[in-house]
This record gives sequence, C-alpha cells and structure tokens, in this order.
Amino acid sequence: MGPKKVRAKESGEKKKRMLPIEVKREIIEKHERGVRVMELARVYERSTSTICTILKQKDAIKSAKTAKGTTLLSQLRTNVHEEMEKLLLVWLKKKGLAGDTVTESIICEKACVIYADLKKEEASTSEGGAEDMFKASRGWFDNFKKRSGIHSVVRHGEAASADVKGAERYIVEFAELIEEEGYIPQQVFDCDETGLFWKKMPRRTYITEEETKMPGHKPMKDRLTLALCANASGDCKVKPLLVYHSENPRAFKSHKILKEKLHVMWRANARAWVTWQFFTDWVNLIFDPSVKEYLQKNNLPLKAFINFG
Repeated sequence: MGPKKVRAKESGEKKKRMLPIEVKREIIEKHERGVRVMELARVYERSTSTICTILKQKDAIKSAKTAKGTTLLSQLRTNVHEEMEKLLLVWLKKKGLAGDTVTESIICEKACVIYADLKKEEASTSEGGAEDMFKASRGWFDNFKKRSGIHSVVRHGEAASADVKGAERYIVEFAELIEEEGYIPQQVFDCDETGLFWKKMPRRTYITEEETKMPGHKPMKDRLTLALCANASGDCKVKPLLVYHSENPRAFKSHKILKEKLHVMWRANARAWVTWQFFTDWVNLIFDPSVKEYLQKNNLPLKAFINFG
C-alpha cells in the first residue's frame, strides 16, 4: 500500500485564509502604481495566478460597497439591493426622529417591502423584469449593520432596587416555618402580583450611525395588574385575580363579553391596584374553594400555606 494522504490540519500546514476585499483593493492600487505581479505574490504570500485573478476583477472590486472584512463579492447583489438599503436608511432615520421603536424583525420586514416595490418598478420600465426573491436573512441584517453603521440602543426606564439581604433572611425563615408546621410542596402556595403594560413598546431599538441616542419618548403606561398563584409542586394553579382601571371596557360591550366567564377574577379601580378588599374577595371566592377541592382530590390534609409577595 502507498503512503496515506495526510490532511492539512494533521500535517500542521496552515490553511490560507481568503483575502478581504480591502486587501484586494490594496493589491490593485499597488499594481497600478507599478508593482509587479511577482512582487505582490511574494508580499501577500499568494500565487501569481491568484494575484492575476484579483487584477482581472479590479473593476468589480473597486466599485463594490462591502462591509469591513468581507472576502467574497455576492453575485446576487445588484443595484436594486443598493437602492433598497439607501431607502431603508432614510426610513430608519425618520423612525428615529419620530421616536418609534424599530426592532430587527421590523427592519427586515420593511427591507422586503422596499425591495419588492423596487422590483415592480424595474419590471414596469423594462421588457423582461427579472423575477428574483430577496430574503432579509440574519446574515443580510448583520452585513447591513456593518455597511450602514446602524446600532441598537436601550430605552431606559425606571430602575428598581431590591433588598437582597432581606430576601436571603426570608428564605431561611420561610424554610424553617414550613419544616416546623409539616407542610409538603402540594400544600405550599405562592401568590404574587405583576404589572402588565400591554401597550408598551420594546425597550431596544435600532438607530442610524449618526445618532447617539433616541429623542424624548413618552411610553404608553396603560396597564393592568395580575395576581398569580400556584403551589410549590406546580400541579395546582389557582384562577388569577386581574385588576384593570375600567370595570366595563369598551371591548367588553362591543363583543358582549361576560366577566363571569373569563379565566380570571375581574376587578377594577382607578389605579389598577390589588387592594386588600380585592385580595380578600379572591381568597374567599376563588382560592379557598379551589385549594379545598384540590386537597380532597389528592387525599391530602385540609390545610395550606399561602405566601403573598
């Protein structure tokens, strides 16, 4: 048998990396200044045939608008792509000035719409109009960010602080209480409230390279409060308490919705807060009957511990 072929990685040979477009432009500029092909091949550690290939493509390489570090010129990238990205930047600039939130998915969707419109215009002004599809992929978006310089910023809101030491003490005290009383996970319930800003826009948005921050923007603060409850074993979830600022929203009237048939206990006050009266009603009307039925069904003692955060 003859000697086995050894792969480049196994033989310790270094695999040559492709030259970035900016390096290829440098090679073309040096050749135009009189540097010979042999000298360029020696300096850049490439074969003379590779240098000649680069020089044959000099017109395309010099006119191409590419991101830093790009090694290949895409054959699918046309003037329509260039025009689409220019219009996309104009649209993005307007959105930034208006204080609108723009996410990656929104940008990609808009890019597809602009591209489709441009292709329709191209087809109407030419006999053949090439039918091709543009997919605003993750790779395209990453390269678009490099080409255009757009970057994402965070809309800052109110900062919340937490009593870490107090929480650590409570964990120990809570564990001791559960052990002393003999509760099992099925009998230990945790109830906590959370605010849901259902009209709030995402905090992170993309802006153009020239911008450093977003203009003033007043976020939508239409909110509701949910009190959610479940046991430690996770097999008993109690019907939530929902507090809104309207007792009978317009949508309820127009769609003839009955609050009694909702999957939540509906209550209302001006601030959409869980008051003590609302919580007491929820315990008496929802929590007690639901937990009692659950304990009886699972042959457990009729006692339960609820921790309201």
